[in-house]
Amino acid sequence: MPHTLASLVNHTSLKLTVLAGEDRLDVPVRWAHASELIDPVPYMEGGELLLITALKLDAADPDTASRYVRRVSEAGVVGLGFAVGVNYECVPQALVDAARQQHLPLLAVPRRTPFIAISKAVSAAVAADQYRAVTAGFAAQRELTRAALGAEGPAELLARLAAHLDGWAALYDASGAVVAAAPDWAARRAARLAEDVARLRERPAPASAVLSDTDGDDRVELQSLGTGRRARGVLAVGTAAPLGTAERYAVHSAVALLTLTTERSRALQDAEQRLGAAVLKMLLAGEPDHARAVAGRLYGGLLDAPFRVLVAEPVPADNQPPSPKLSTPFGQGDPHAQGGPPSPRGTVPPPVLDALADALDAAAARTGEALLAVPDAGRLTALVADGGAAADACAEFAAATEARLGPQPRPRGRSARDGAGRDAEGLAVGVSAPTGPMATATAYRQAEQALSVARRRGRALVEHEDVAAGSVLPLLADDAVRAFADGLLRALREHDATGRGDLVASLRAWLARHGQWDAAAADLGVHRHTLRYRMRRVEEILGRSLDDPDVRMELWLALKATSAPPGE
Repeated sequence: MPHTLASLVNHTSLKLTVLAGEDRLDVPVRWAHASELIDPVPYMEGGELLLITALKLDAADPDTASRYVRRVSEAGVVGLGFAVGVNYECVPQALVDAARQQHLPLLAVPRRTPFIAISKAVSAAVAADQYRAVTAGFAAQRELTRAALGAEGPAELLARLAAHLDGWAALYDASGAVVAAAPDWAARRAARLAEDVARLRERPAPASAVLSDTDGDDRVELQSLGTGRRARGVLAVGTAAPLGTAERYAVHSAVALLTLTTERSRALQDAEQRLGAAVLKMLLAGEPDHARAVAGRLYGGLLDAPFRVLVAEPVPADNQPPSPKLSTPFGQGDPHAQGGPPSPRGTVPPPVLDALADALDAAAARTGEALLAVPDAGRLTALVADGGAAADACAEFAAATEARLGPQPRPRGRSARDGAGRDAEGLAVGVSAPTGPMATATAYRQAEQALSVARRRGRALVEHEDVAAGSVLPLLADDAVRAFADGLLRALREHDATGRGDLVASLRAWLARHGQWDAAAADLGVHRHTLRYRMRRVEEILGRSLDDPDVRMELWLALKATSAPPGE
């Protein structure tokens, strides 16, 4: 407990007498300082007992005494000690009246009590208080360490911490979700701090923040956990008053222990991630039996039920989404991927993929379902249970991203893996149809195809079922398809530009009518013989036969690809 004026007054060897401010003796004393300056305020920090003999101060003058007492009181001085029998035989009444007016404790110090004795008493009390705080802090540290090593881990640690602080404590995971709280009712209170936790997680670790609870009842401190560039969790503690020295030691110990637990968990996650990469490679290589053997109990449950493959890539902030990259089996053709899991090869995963991975991990952990997620050089590949929490979390994350950024820009042929993905803010995710271990490679291709459509359409997430149920025509907006179409039709357009006919329109009408001469001629308003002549000219100019169904298909798609403005 901090030293107070009351404890000094009760110190039998000091013989101090209270002349004013009897109701303020419970104020803590941080230090005792002697000063004969007329204005000692510039040298005060607040919380001091100021000892004076009034060597230069006219303490008997009411105006002078009033100004002096008011100024030191406003500076945070908690009391005045006046030496009796040095410059004044007794404490001047003007000084007593001024102290009473300011409600400032005024103590008469007898001549036989030197100021140094008072300073020593305060110093000894401060040292004893600090020793008690440090001792209590070390005891709390030992108690929290035992709790952290116990079977319940962080949950028991939070319970011990809350009891030590006489308040509450909560732990948030990397996604910002509350994973443990003590007492139990604190979970609801901690959930209301989600926005504050999200802001703290955006700052480099370590970081902290002090705020008031939404009800204004508690003083809440947030402390980030982790040693890397991103917080791996957040600790929140709520108390009715600011933390003392012992409580501060306890909080710092909890932060250290939870950070150690988090980083240890991260190392285990890295090992699991390497195992998951090996399992995924085996599945894509058509070796489901070997994959099951390696997966064991960690991922075996995921392979026993329908799952979906999802592939996610960032959409760079410079509005240049990645170019299509289809049918590239995971980890194949990559020398860094042979004999081990994929490696980022010195690159830093885009923050949006980190955030997505955290959301998937948190959702799977809350429901206890298995999740296989592997980052690979600016891309995240994951196997999630069909209809499970991780799949729902991915859809929610993509929807939130799309709502925050609006429609994503359409591709212009640059790859996010060329370094732009590091500054990406948006996201594109492709999700396969439900599948099993035997068809994982097919599901992976479905996810990549859906990813390509997501980028092309400016969507954050596209499922393979949506692609199959839609139309192929939107896919013709690709720049490479447009270039092919322009090249295929260029000779016909140049012919029409000379005014010698309308071959492009005639070809469109004839193909639209499935080669029916009378119907197509009627649409054009020409004789069918004229249309036959024009189609022979098309064959002569292109050097292709319209009897070939592949030629008719290519020409029709070329006409469709060039009929809409770029980007549509």
